[in-house]
Parts: sequence; structure tokens; C-alpha cells
Amino acid sequence: MAKKARPRKKTTKKVGWFKRQRQRIRLVVVRGLLGVSAVFLLAIAFYGLVDPPTTWTIYSERERLGEVDFQWVDADDVAPVVFRSVVAAEDANFCDHWGFDMSAIRDAIADGADRGASTLTQQTVKNVYLWQGRSWVRKALEAVTTPFVELIWTKRRILEVYVNVAEFDEGVFGVDAAAQHYFGVLPSQLSAAQAARLAAILPNPKQRSASRPSNAVVRRAAQIIDGAATIQKDGRAACFE
Repeated sequence: MAKKARPRKKTTKKVGWFKRQRQRIRLVVVRGLLGVSAVFLLAIAFYGLVDPPTTWTIYSERERLGEVDFQWVDADDVAPVVFRSVVAAEDANFCDHWGFDMSAIRDAIADGADRGASTLTQQTVKNVYLWQGRSWVRKALEAVTTPFVELIWTKRRILEVYVNVAEFDEGVFGVDAAAQHYFGVLPSQLSAAQAARLAAILPNPKQRSASRPSNAVVRRAAQIIDGAATIQKDGRAACFE
């Protein structure tokens, strides 16, 4: 008479144990991802309401130089032509995109990527949350963060933060410091020509001067003055004015 097979209790227990461990790991991973996502969104929402006290670039320059000139100024205390000039110089389609200017990206690729296609939103994300440089890690983080900033912040807030943390000379950060550094006026008193010169030096502020402009800066400023007037007339400034 054949013997009855004994139940394999130990194997069953092991399978059940491994299954429970996998479920626990999944739960921990999901909770971790949710926690990271919550912190990520809170960080974006926080600076949508609270003015950034510093940035990595400002901090590192303060450490290097000993001190920097940086004072926050509200958007209402900045001459409107400053925002129009910055948009005309850096991101003419600012009101029409969601953080990435696809037409500019296509044009940059067609030109062999010799010129940049970063929007003002991307630059703001880099300046506020990340660091300078061209690493793929930074670009990836920038690409992930940019749409959320566009979703949570207003266009006017993006510009307000951008002009306040941008570097305009060595150790000179923000439009308030720049207006007084170059022209001895408050940001609310900047003229169209002065605003255009500030916008013209932004790509390379340590090599250019708004108060002692080179011929190239003068020519670029003239183009920016025309561009600022154009986007005001055709409605491309409506999202921030």
C-alpha cells in the first residue's frame, strides 16, 4: 500500500513569508515615492508664495567674495518695462509655452545646438532650486521641475523671482542691486533704455557692463527695446502685466 505524501508545510510557510516581504517592500517604496513627491511639490509651492532668501549661486558667491549685493524687491516695485525687456531678450514666447519652447528647441537643434533654447522658467528653476553647470543630472532635474513650476506659479511670479535672483555683475544679484549698481536708481525708476541694457548683459554679466556697454551690448539693447515694444503691442506681455 502506497504511503500518503506528507504536506510540505515548511515550503508553504517560506513562500508566504517571501510574499509578505515583497508586499512590505512595495508599500515602503510607494510610501517613499509619495513622500518625496509631497516634499517636491511643497518646495515648489513654498517659493510660489515665499521669496527665496538665497540660492546656491548667491551662497557660493558670498562664500567666495565675502559679501554680495542682494536685496529682494516686489514685482510691483519694478518698472514694467524691465519684465518686457527680459522676456524680449530671453524668451519672447514666454506667455505661450508651458515651460518649454518647442519651436526654439527645434531651431536650436537645426542650428547644431550652438545657441540655447532655455526658457525663463527653466532658468528660474536652475537659479532657485539647482546649480550652475551643464551636467545631465541638473538638466534632468530641471526638466522634471519646470512643468510643475509653470503649473503652480503664475507667469508674473516666475518673472518676479527670475529678476530678483539673476546675476547682473560679479556679486550683484537681482534687479534692485543692479539698478543701483549701474545707474544709481531704484528698479521702479528704470527707463526703457536702462532696462534693455540690463537684459542685454544677462547671458554673460561678468563679461559685460550695462553702464559702460560695448558696441555689441548697445546693438543688443536696441533690439531689446524694439522687442519689448512689440510684445506689448501684440499681446505677448498680457500674462504678466
